[in-house]
Amino acid sequence: MATHTNPKTASSVTDTDTLSQLGAGELIERYRAGSLSPVTVIDAILERIAWTDPHLGAFAQVAVETAREAAAASAERWLRGHPSGLLDGVPVSLKDLLAVAGWPNRRGSLATSYLPAHADSPAAARLREHGAVILGTTATAEFGLGGHAQGRSGGATHNPWDPARTPGGSSSGAVAAVAAGLGPIAVGTDGGGSIRTPAAYSGVVGFKPTFGRVAHAPASFIGVPAHVGPIARSVSDAALLFGVLARPDRRDPFHLPQPPRPWHQQLAESLDGVRIGYTVALEHAGAPHLDPDVARAFSAAVDRLRGIGALVEEVTLDLPPAGPILRTLAAGRAALTVRGIPAGNRHLVGPEVQQRAAEGEALTGIAYLEAEAARVALADAVAVAFEHIDLLLTPATSTVAPLLPVPGSVRPSGWSTPSYVGTFSLTRQPAISLPISLSSDGLPVAVQLVGRFGDDGLVLRAAHQLELSRGAFPRPDLAWIPG
Repeated sequence: MATHTNPKTASSVTDTDTLSQLGAGELIERYRAGSLSPVTVIDAILERIAWTDPHLGAFAQVAVETAREAAAASAERWLRGHPSGLLDGVPVSLKDLLAVAGWPNRRGSLATSYLPAHADSPAAARLREHGAVILGTTATAEFGLGGHAQGRSGGATHNPWDPARTPGGSSSGAVAAVAAGLGPIAVGTDGGGSIRTPAAYSGVVGFKPTFGRVAHAPASFIGVPAHVGPIARSVSDAALLFGVLARPDRRDPFHLPQPPRPWHQQLAESLDGVRIGYTVALEHAGAPHLDPDVARAFSAAVDRLRGIGALVEEVTLDLPPAGPILRTLAAGRAALTVRGIPAGNRHLVGPEVQQRAAEGEALTGIAYLEAEAARVALADAVAVAFEHIDLLLTPATSTVAPLLPVPGSVRPSGWSTPSYVGTFSLTRQPAISLPISLSSDGLPVAVQLVGRFGDDGLVLRAAHQLELSRGAFPRPDLAWIPG
C-alpha cells in the first residue's frame, strides 16, 4: 500500500524537504521578499535529486554546474531588484524530447546521437528568457512512442507513490520529478495522453493546451501532433508556466497568438453559469470498467463543481472510438521517425517502436488519409456536443497506476491509451488532469476537464476552482528510497 505525507502537517521534515515542496509561485514571492535565495533552493533540489534519482529514474540528464551558475545569476538579479521574468530562479526540467542547446537530445533512445543540440527548443528558449533554472531533461518513453522510460542509470522510471508501479508515459520522468519534489514544475509533451495520463497516475497537475498554443520546433504536424504543456503540483503553477511557454516563436507556423491577459490572472473568476457536462462514457462501446475508487472520486468531483456554482449535468456522448485512429496515426509517425535514424543505428531502436514502425511501413497512403479523415469527423462530433456545454468532465483514467512492465515484455502490464485522454488529443482541444483524491490503496485518482478549441483559460479556471474546493493534496512518502 502506498503511503503519503502532507507538507502542511508533517512535523519532522528537514529544510531540504520543506524547500522541495514549495511551488513556483511561492518561490517567486519569497525571492521578491528577500527571505529566500535561488542558490539555496537549487542546492536543496540538487541534493534531493542526488538522493532520490538513482532509485526513482526521473532524469535523463542533470546539469549540476550550469544549474548552479544560473541560480547564482538569478540571485544577483533579485538582489538588484531586477528579475528577468516570471520564473526567475525557479527550478524546472524539460522532457528529453525537447532540445536544450549544448545538451544531447537523445529522445529516450539509444539510437540517437550524443552530440549536443545546436539550439534551444521554443520551450527551453522561453524558460531562459524568464530566468528559470533548467535542472536537466527528464526520462521519456522512446521518441514518445513506445516502451517504458528509463532514467540515467538505465533502470525503469518509477512512480514515487509506489515504486512497483508505473508513473505513466510518455512524460514519465517529468511527472515523477514533480511529484517527488525534484523541482516544482516541468515541461512535457502530449500526443495521445502523454501529459495527462502520467499526471493522473502520479498525483500532479498535467495540462495539454490547445494545439498551437505553445510553439514546437520542429513543428509538429505528422500523425497525432504533440502539444507542449506544463506539469506542476498546482493549477496556479501550471498556469504561470503556461503563460511563459505560450509566447511566440517564428519556428512554428502553427503557433496561436496569446490572449491580452495572462492566464494565471484569470483563475479566480467565478464559475457561476458555466455549463459543465459530465460522463464516464465517450464512445459507441459505452463506459469502460472503472475502478470503484475512480468512480467514487469522479462522483465527488461532480458534487464539488455543483457546490462552487457551475451548472453541472450528465451528458450522453456516442463518439466513434479514438483507439484505431490513434494507432494508425502513431504508426505512421513511428515509421517516419525510424526512417530518419541512420541505417546503422536502427537496430538500437526498442522493440515497441520497431513494431509500430513496421505497422506504419505497411500502411497505404489511402489508409493513412482515412485515419486523418476519421480524426476530423471525430473533432466535428465533439464540437457539436460542445454547442450545449462549455466544459466536459470525465475521469482522467479508468484505473490507478498499473504495475511496471515485466522485464523483456513489449507492452507494459495494464498499459493502454484510455479513451478519455486519446479522444481529445485527436480533437486538439485543451484538457487538464487534476488529482482529486487517493484510492483505498493510497494511490492518486484524477479527473479530466476539457474545453473548446482555444478556450484554455476556462479549463484552467475551472480546474483551479475545483482544486480549491478539494483542498491541499498529499505528497508521496519516499521512505522506500534508501538513506
